[in-house]
Amino acid sequence: MVDHDHSYKQLFSHAELVRDLLTGFVQEAWIDDLDLSTLEKTNSSYVSDDLREREDDTIWRVRCRDEWIYVYILIEFQSSVDRFMAVRLMTYIGLLYQDLVRTGSLLSNGKLPPVLPLVLYNGKQRWNSAISVQNLIQQVPGGLSKYCPTLTYLLLNESRHDMQGVSADNLVAAIFRLEQSHDPSDVRDVVQTLIEWLKAPEQTSLRRAFAVWIHRVLLPVRLPGQALPEVNNLMEVDAMLAERVKEWTVEWEEKGIQKGMQKGMQKGMQKGEASLLLRQMHLKFGELDAETLARVKSADADQLMSWSERILSVTTVEEMFNEH
Repeated sequence: MVDHDHSYKQLFSHAELVRDLLTGFVQEAWIDDLDLSTLEKTNSSYVSDDLREREDDTIWRVRCRDEWIYVYILIEFQSSVDRFMAVRLMTYIGLLYQDLVRTGSLLSNGKLPPVLPLVLYNGKQRWNSAISVQNLIQQVPGGLSKYCPTLTYLLLNESRHDMQGVSADNLVAAIFRLEQSHDPSDVRDVVQTLIEWLKAPEQTSLRRAFAVWIHRVLLPVRLPGQALPEVNNLMEVDAMLAERVKEWTVEWEEKGIQKGMQKGMQKGMQKGEASLLLRQMHLKFGELDAETLARVKSADADQLMSWSERILSVTTVEEMFNEH
C-alpha cells in the first residue's frame, strides 16, 4: 500500500500527467480557459488550528484567465469504497483555504480561489458513495437545509470510464490501460508506447516514475510472490518483459483460472446457503413474497450466516432482517 501510494504520487507530481488528466478526462467547457503551461505544484501539508498535522494528496494550481484555480487530486487506492469521501474532501479543502488565508494567498479581489475536488479511483468494487456532501446529511423540514454545506467532487473511475474521446497519446489513459491489462504482453505494448512518447531528455524523471510504478505496484499485484529483477527505467522494464513474457503469461492465466474457480465455488456455496435459509424461513414463516426471496438470494455469505443464526430466535421475517 505504501509503495502504491508513493508511486502514484510520484506519477502525478509531473505536470504532463496532470495536464493529460485535465484535458482528457475532465470534459467541461472551463478547461479551455486554463493556461496549462502555468501548472504549478503547491504545498500539500497543512496544519489545522488544533496543531494536528494533516498530509493530503497532490495539489496543483493552474492559471485560469488572469487568476489561479487549484486542482485538488485525491488518489483513492483502497479496494473498498469510502462512503464519506465527500466529507474527507470538504475537510481537506477547508485546511487548504485556512492555509491560503493564513499566508495571504488570496485572489486579487481578496477572495479565495475555486477548487476542483477530483477523485481518481482505481479499485475493483463499484463506486457507490455519494459524490456530494448534501446527500450524506439528513434533510429536515423547516428551512434548516439551507445551512448545510455543499461540496461535490468529480469522480473518475478507471475501470468504468468511457475512453471515447480521449486522445490516443494521453499519459493518464496509458495508466488506465496498464491497470486494466489482461496479460504481460498488454503491459509490454503500453511500455513500448511510453518509451516512444517519453524519449525527450527532460522527461527522464517521468520515465523513471512510470518504471517504478510498473515494477513496484503493477507487476507485484499481477504476479504475487514472483521475484522481480531490479529495474531503473522503462527500457529495462521492456527488456524484463521481453525475456519473461511467455513464462509470466502462463502464470498470469493460471492465476486467472484459479481465481475464477474460487469465485465460482464461493458463488455455489452462497447459493446453497441461500436455498437452505429459504427452506427454513418457509417452514417457520410460511409463504414468502418475491421481495423477500430476492433479498435472500442476493445476500452475501456473511449476511446469510447472520440471518441463519437470527432465525432461531425471531418470530417474523421483519425481525430476522432487522440488524438492530
